[in-house]
Amino acid sequence: LSSIVTIVLSFGTQKMAREHAIIRKLQAVEGLGSVSVICSDKTGTLTQNKMTVKKLCTGGQIIPADGADFSRPEQRELLRAALLCSDATVNESGEVGDPTETALVRLGESYGFDEAEARGKYPRLAELPFDSDRKLMSTVHQLPDGLTMLTKGAVDVMLGRTRLSPEEKAEIERMNEELSQQGLRVLAFGKRMLTAPAIGLEDENDLQFLGLIAMMDPPREESKAAVGECIAAGIRPIMITGDHKVTASAIAKEIGILTPGTEAVEGAVIESMSDEELREFVPRVSVYARVSPEHKIRIVRAWQERGNLVAMTGDGVNDAPALKQADIGVAMGITGTEVAKDAAGMVLTDDNFATIVQAVKNGRNVYTNIKKAIHYLLSCTIGEILTIFCATVFHFHQMPLVPVQLLWLNLVTDSLPALALGVEPVEEGVMSQPPRDAHASLFAHGFAFRLAWQGVMVGLLTLAAYFLGLTRLSRPGLEGAAANTMAFATLTMCQLFHAFNVRSEEQSLFRMGPLSNPAMVRAFVTGMLLQLAVLLLPPLQGVFSVLPMDGRQWLAVLLLAAAPIPICEGAKLVRS
Repeated sequence: LSSIVTIVLSFGTQKMAREHAIIRKLQAVEGLGSVSVICSDKTGTLTQNKMTVKKLCTGGQIIPADGADFSRPEQRELLRAALLCSDATVNESGEVGDPTETALVRLGESYGFDEAEARGKYPRLAELPFDSDRKLMSTVHQLPDGLTMLTKGAVDVMLGRTRLSPEEKAEIERMNEELSQQGLRVLAFGKRMLTAPAIGLEDENDLQFLGLIAMMDPPREESKAAVGECIAAGIRPIMITGDHKVTASAIAKEIGILTPGTEAVEGAVIESMSDEELREFVPRVSVYARVSPEHKIRIVRAWQERGNLVAMTGDGVNDAPALKQADIGVAMGITGTEVAKDAAGMVLTDDNFATIVQAVKNGRNVYTNIKKAIHYLLSCTIGEILTIFCATVFHFHQMPLVPVQLLWLNLVTDSLPALALGVEPVEEGVMSQPPRDAHASLFAHGFAFRLAWQGVMVGLLTLAAYFLGLTRLSRPGLEGAAANTMAFATLTMCQLFHAFNVRSEEQSLFRMGPLSNPAMVRAFVTGMLLQLAVLLLPPLQGVFSVLPMDGRQWLAVLLLAAAPIPICEGAKLVRS
C-alpha cells in the first residue's frame, strides 16, 4: 500500500512537470487538492509581464506615447531620466532586466535615444538601488546643466518628496487616478541638482518633478478563465501586488478577482490591525495593493487561522518567509530568485496563474486516485480475509486458497490494477466541488461502508465458487481440489473486473467508457493472461496447486468473476 501511494504521487509530479509545475516537495502534490485560497502576485502571473508605455504626463497634460514630441525640452528631459535611471538593456541580443525598465528603454529607442550612447555620454556615478519598502530608485549623472540625481518611483511616494504646491500635487494625483483607472501602471520621475556625486537616502527629498509615465501590462488571455475555474471550485483567488490600488483593481475586475461584495485595500490599512482583527477582515478583501513582505505573511497566516489551506506565489528574496508560511509556496521559475525557489514547494516554469489552477486540479486528481487505489486494495483484501476467515471458523473440507495462491494474488492481481488506478484521468466535475477538508478522515462520507460491502461481495462470490466446486461441479474424489481451483480463479478474476468499478465512486463505468484509461486496460489484459497461464499451462498448474477446469466450471467462474460490475453499477444507479 505504501509503495502504491508513493508511486502514484510520483506519477502526479511527472504529469505536473509536463504542465509547467515542478514539485519540489512530494507532499505538496496531495496538499494542492485541499487548497482553498490562492494568493497571487499580479505582474507576470495574472498579467503578461510585457510592459508597453501608453501615456506620458508632463506640463499638466496627458499625452499618448505615440503622439509625444521629444523635441520639447520637458518631454525630452523626462525620456532621458527614464532611460538613465534604469538597469535594463535592449539590443540585438534581446531584452535583459525588469519588464518595467525595458519598456522605458524601448520608449527611448523608438524615439532615437540610443541606450548605449546615452549611458556612455552620461555614465552613472552613483546610485541608490530600488527597494520594495522605499519604492524609489536614484542614480547620479553629469548632465549638461550640472551634476544631477535622477529618481523614479511610486507616484504617492514621489509626491511627498517634491517641491510641488498642494494644488500641483492634487492635479498630479487626479491624473494618476485617471491613468490607474485604465489599468495602467504609473511611475513618477524627478531630479535634484547635487554638489557631489555621493548620495544617501536623505538626498531623495526636495525633488523637482519631471512627469509621469504610464505603462500597460495586459492580463494573460487565460487568466480570466482560470480565475473563473478557481471560484467554481470553491477556491478564493486573492491578488497581492505592489502596484497602485486603482491599477490593481482595474485588472482584478477585468479578470474576475474583484467581485461585488469584496474590496481592494492598500497594505497600510492592515498595519494597525491586530491579528484577530485581520482574521475577521480578510474575507472582505480580494485585492491588496502596495504590500510589503511582512503584510504577505500576515495575510497568509490570517487565512490559515480561519481554517484554510493557502497557496502563495512569490519571486523575490523578500517573499521567502511568506512562501514558507503558506501551506503551498509557489515560486516563479522565470523571474524568481533561487532563494524563493528554495523556500517553495512548487515552481512554475511559465510564471502563469493558470498553471497553479491546473496544478490544483491535478492535486485533486492525485488524491482521488490514491483513494481509488486504497479502495481497490482494501476491498480486495477484505474479500480475501473473509474467505480465509470463513474457512477457518467453519472448518472447510479444504482451504479455499493455499499460501502460494495468496502470494500470487498480492503480487499480480493486486498491484497492476492499483497502479493503473493511480494514473486515472481527471474525472468530470473535479473542479466543481469544494476543496477537500485536509483534516477529514479518509474513511468519511461513506467510504468505509463501500469498502466493507464490496469486500464482502468479493468474499461471497469466492465462497460461492468454492461451494459450487465442492458440491455441484466436480468429479468424484476431486471435490476439494476443484473447489480450491474455482475459488482461486474466481477471486483473481473477480479482482481484475472489480478494478473497473473503482474507477469512479459515482459515475457509471459505461458512461466513462470502459477503455478510457489505457493503463487499466493493459493491467486487466496482463493480469488475465498471467492468470490464464497459471490455470491452463500444466507446469504452472502444479506449482499453484490447481486442476484443469471443464466447460461448466469455466462458465461458473467467469460469471461469478464478472458479477461485481453489474452489482456495483446497480448500487451506483440506486445512489444517484
